Amino acid sequence: MNPSILQQSTIVNTLWMFALIFIIFYFFMIRPQIKKQKDDKEFHQSLKKGKYVVTNSGIHGKISEVTNDYCIIESILGQIKIEKNTISKDLTKLRYEHSNHNSLEKKQKINKK
Repeated sequence: MNPSILQQSTIVNTLWMFALIFIIFYFFMIRPQIKKQKDDKEFHQSLKKGKYVVTNSGIHGKISEVTNDYCIIESILGQIKIEKNTISKDLTKLRYEHSNHNSLEKKQKINKK
């Protein structure tokens, strides 16, 4: 067989292999990271006064003021000024809606009696 044909076919196979590796990296590493960054940006833009949040360092509190770059959180320590990107979770529905729902049920039961 002609050596130049073998050399060309190995180059083509190598290029296909690199393309396949890039596609795998894109779908398993790059695309999920871009989606996570988009979700985080939307979350930080949706922060509002009155939401209960937790920061990356574990500080729990209620947002009392929001600006473009930072939030002021009321916690046990008092008011803390932090950057928006340090807030990791919204706990309003997860933790506090259930307790508010129970307290409303108790009030309704008391009012019925």
